[in-house]
Amino acid sequence: MYEGIIQDLIDELGRLPGIGPKSAQRIAFHIVQTESFDTQRLAQILTDIREKIRFCSICGNVSELDTCAVCRDPRRSPASICVVEEAKDVVAIERTREFRGLYHVLGGAISPIDGIGPDDLRIAQLLSRLADGTVTEVIIATDPNLEGEATATYLSRLLQAQPGLRVSRLASGLPVGGDLEYADEVTLGRAFEGRRFVQN
Repeated sequence: MYEGIIQDLIDELGRLPGIGPKSAQRIAFHIVQTESFDTQRLAQILTDIREKIRFCSICGNVSELDTCAVCRDPRRSPASICVVEEAKDVVAIERTREFRGLYHVLGGAISPIDGIGPDDLRIAQLLSRLADGTVTEVIIATDPNLEGEATATYLSRLLQAQPGLRVSRLASGLPVGGDLEYADEVTLGRAFEGRRFVQN
């Protein structure tokens, strides 16, 4: 335990996701010991982000404007929508440069333990985007965990009732370079489900 403001800084940094006590302490001391570190700029960015960042009125992605850069891009195909849990998932998929459609951010996943049901997610907004028939494919790209699987199953059942709409799920399974003995049951099961036949 440190005294005063340094401990306050460590405590606040430690409240961020993915930052444990040791990482919080390391970051705090980096800020304190590095004279060139611009604390005013960091403080200004943190203030600005609260005031300027909002969620896209169409897809739910983060944006400084009413609509995000992806939704504003005329080169994107409006025929396909990739459904993700969080805005950070959009960035992960964009890095692949494989998808040229639009996105829909649910704002989480179904999790009865945490009290999150379908009505707590942006599912109604997704259905309204599908109403005019422009979208012909929905790709469900939720996380490959219990909550993500529950959300994907719920969405699959809901969306398959839509006429003329193809519903797909991102493939998942064994990572390249991985060993079978370390794969969990869900990953191994999904690898079997998604197996492909070898062409001669």
